Amino acid sequence: MLPQVFKNWVDSQYENPRGSVGKYIGEKMVRQHRIEVEWTIEQLDIQPGTTVLELGCGAGDAMATILQRHPDVHVMGLDRSKTILDSARQRNHDSMQTKRAKLIQGDLHQFEMMDASVNHVFSVHTLYFWRDVTTVLSEIERVLKPNGTFVITYCDGKGDVEWNDISDMIRNQFIPAAVNLGFKDVSVQRGPDSRDYHTVAVMGCKPNS
Repeated sequence: MLPQVFKNWVDSQYENPRGSVGKYIGEKMVRQHRIEVEWTIEQLDIQPGTTVLELGCGAGDAMATILQRHPDVHVMGLDRSKTILDSARQRNHDSMQTKRAKLIQGDLHQFEMMDASVNHVFSVHTLYFWRDVTTVLSEIERVLKPNGTFVITYCDGKGDVEWNDISDMIRNQFIPAAVNLGFKDVSVQRGPDSRDYHTVAVMGCKPNS
C-alpha cells in the first residue's frame, strides 16, 4: 500500500508542486519538456504586439523563451502553485520589471482576467488535470480576442503503447465542446516525439465575429 500512497503523492506534486520537492519537480519538467515546448511555441505563430497566455506556466521556461525571441510581446502565465510561480518569477524577473510578463496564481477553470484580452492561449501537459473540459474551453473562448488562437499540447502514448483514454477524450469531449463554443479550424496536429512520448496538440481559432 505504501508504494501506491507514495505514487499518489508524487502525482499530486506534478499537478500542484509544493515545497522544496515541488520546486525540484518544476525544474525537472523544464528539462524534460523542452522539445514539446519549442514545438508548441512554433505553432502559435506569434506576431509583433500580441499578448500570450500560458495555462499551467510552471517554472516559466516557455514564457522566458517567448519573451526572449519576441521583444515586443506580452506574456502572462497562470498556475495554481505558489511554489512553481516563485520559480517562474525568478526566471522572468527582468521581464516582470518592465511589465512584459505577468504571473497569476489561479485555477484553470476560472481565469481572473478581462474578456477578449489575449491573442494566443497555450498549454503544455496540463490537459490531464482539467476537471471539466467545457469549462476551461469556455474560459479560453472568453479571454481570446477575435481571431485569437489556442494550442493545447499533450501526449497520447509512449513507445508502442497508445493512451486511448486521452485520445477518446479529445475526440468525444474536447473537439465537440470547442466546436459548440464557436471555435473554427479545430484540428489535431502530430508533433515530435519527446523521450519516446508521442506529442500531439489540439488547436483552434476564435472567429472574428
